[in-house]
Amino acid sequence: MSLNFDLNDLLAFRAVVEHGSFRKAAETISITQPALSRRIEKLETALNVKLLVRTTRRVDLTSVGRAFLPRAERILDEVDSALMTLGDSSFMMTGKVTIACVPSTAYYFMPTVISAFHRAYPNINVRVFDASANDVNTAVAFGEADFGLSFTGNLAPELEFERLLHERYVLACRKDHALASYDSVTWEEMFTHDYIGLDNTSGNRLLLDQALSTLRPARPSVCMTRHVTTMLGLVEAGLGVAAVPSIAMPIGDHPMLVSVPLVEPQVYRDVGVIKRRGRTLTPAALELETRIREMQPTSVGD
Repeated sequence: MSLNFDLNDLLAFRAVVEHGSFRKAAETISITQPALSRRIEKLETALNVKLLVRTTRRVDLTSVGRAFLPRAERILDEVDSALMTLGDSSFMMTGKVTIACVPSTAYYFMPTVISAFHRAYPNINVRVFDASANDVNTAVAFGEADFGLSFTGNLAPELEFERLLHERYVLACRKDHALASYDSVTWEEMFTHDYIGLDNTSGNRLLLDQALSTLRPARPSVCMTRHVTTMLGLVEAGLGVAAVPSIAMPIGDHPMLVSVPLVEPQVYRDVGVIKRRGRTLTPAALELETRIREMQPTSVGD
């Protein structure tokens, strides 16, 4: 059986999935929308399946399309691997790498890493999918991301975790706050001040609930959010203090924010790489992972 499609059709399919729009996908790969539509139609006709469903607002994968996407990605990745043997890999490698990250790891790792990676491999597009820990795990498990950066928690059996760093939770507050000059602050004391909490969908909330199961806050939080990066914005606005992972704090001397160690108890989390078991990373994804490993310390916040 011969399939009448080529790599350009797979590239078109991947671009539509990535951008959720025929217009944006066509702009990305520098062709017209009608030409893009013809490529998708050619691919669907060759496979005799419907891969995409177009609505008035966006384009979604069908169930068959979702199953086909990892296979299409593998074909394109294998082409990239083959091209690496033909010349200067930094310019021969094309395509994209998708990494799923919880927001604090995206903030800590990715700006420096992506900047250096782009200089070395200008033809590779890096997509950062920053989301909650559960969404990061799902993206890696279903092949929507090459690998992930997250913290230990309830991982699906098809995922494996390798620790990169061990970090503690600290108190984030404004420099003009009453607790800013303390050498350390107990969790019980923190809860006597206005504080920002995490909602039940947050992976950090689950971890903290387990570590602080014997503590009862003296008052409810003044506000709840899902991501620690949002919490820091609220702290900076003067809404209250917050308990955040060390790597979520701004690097260097921030004009408004300071961190104070939290004690009684000291709470830690392990941050690392999440991969799907048995999946071999593409050369581009492997290079990105290597650069992440090279920049991080083994512990943060002590």
